[in-house]
Amino acid sequence: MADLNHTSPFDPMHIRNDFPVLHQQVHGKPLIYFDNAATTQKPQQVIDALVRYYTHDNANVHRAIHTLGERATLLYEEARQKVARFINAAHSREIVFTRGTTEAINLVARSWGEAFIKKGDEIIVSEMEHHSNLIPWQLLAEKVGATLRFIPFDENGVLDVSAFESIFNERTRFIAITHTSNVFGTINPVKKIIAQAHAHDVPVLLDGAQSVPHLPVDVQQLDCDFLAFSGHKMLAPTGIGCLYAKEKYLQEMPPYQGGGEMIRSVWLDRATWNDIPYKFEAGTPNISGAIALGTAVDYLQALGMKSVTLYEQELTTYALKRLQEIDEITVYGNAPERGAVISFNLGSVHPHDLSHFLDQQGIAVRAGHHCAQPIMRKLNIAATTRASFYVYNTRAEIDFFIDQLKEAVRFFT
Repeated sequence: MADLNHTSPFDPMHIRNDFPVLHQQVHGKPLIYFDNAATTQKPQQVIDALVRYYTHDNANVHRAIHTLGERATLLYEEARQKVARFINAAHSREIVFTRGTTEAINLVARSWGEAFIKKGDEIIVSEMEHHSNLIPWQLLAEKVGATLRFIPFDENGVLDVSAFESIFNERTRFIAITHTSNVFGTINPVKKIIAQAHAHDVPVLLDGAQSVPHLPVDVQQLDCDFLAFSGHKMLAPTGIGCLYAKEKYLQEMPPYQGGGEMIRSVWLDRATWNDIPYKFEAGTPNISGAIALGTAVDYLQALGMKSVTLYEQELTTYALKRLQEIDEITVYGNAPERGAVISFNLGSVHPHDLSHFLDQQGIAVRAGHHCAQPIMRKLNIAATTRASFYVYNTRAEIDFFIDQLKEAVRFFT
């Protein structure tokens, strides 16, 4: 965690000016948005990119020999290049646009998984996965007769790496693991896991939904084989995301969906496939979303991802320290390396009731199982309240949040 005495050059008050949704009241109180792990708000620059496309450049991509089509194609492919640079992919053809993390993971499970995972093979995931990085592998295992193995987490929400080493064996064929937990905020030691997997030629997929928006992610430095992430968690619109995959895997993977764009030549009884990444982008894509994602990448790069990480660590450290003032609070997750996510319960108060109470004070938090029911079952709880921070949040908001939690203790007891 960052040193509380360290002052970063980050200016959240200046950043907040770019986000029109934040300048409103909820139930007569200024909005405090602490639900960023679910989705982030959008800066005016991203909104303008969407409007500009539809008012100036709207056309389908790759298929038109006219000015609007050429402009739209240029903007769409520029966005792909921006994403590739953002995560340091070797080439933009290693970036497949999807609807988000969920579709990207399903693409790998259905395409690479069904082609190369056989009966008796084993797939390793962790106990802390979001349902989106668990259900696709359950479905695949059931379909082909493979077995899922699970890396456990301890009482601090930290993966048991020694258990991973014992689970890994000659039948291990694939590993899919979250980079950062959406419940605990734990930043997992994925580079170590990847290194061990690659020593035995086993590919690794990272669920980057909670890491790419918050950390400098370099896929070449990590050496991951697949990385899935969503635009809406990093200032871009909903319905757009990415699958990064090493070129060698994209070349050997069969198409995920059939239709226009993903083909090279079609006869009535057969077809051949387009080059990558277009082989995996059947139909008209989310053109405006991809362009706006490129603008969101520009915005984050202008802030600097190292600065983003440092500022979020400062906020999280401060929030955790303030939460210690409330005896009734139980925080879940105490990893030495963590992101800007705090899951907690307030005594016996149901998270839904607490979330409603906070909403009346203008504070938006998440309450529920966070699409991670196996975690809740292992912790023997029904749900948690989750506060998650981003670049436009402030210490003053955290102070008001703590005050309202203290008021909730009085209200519910």
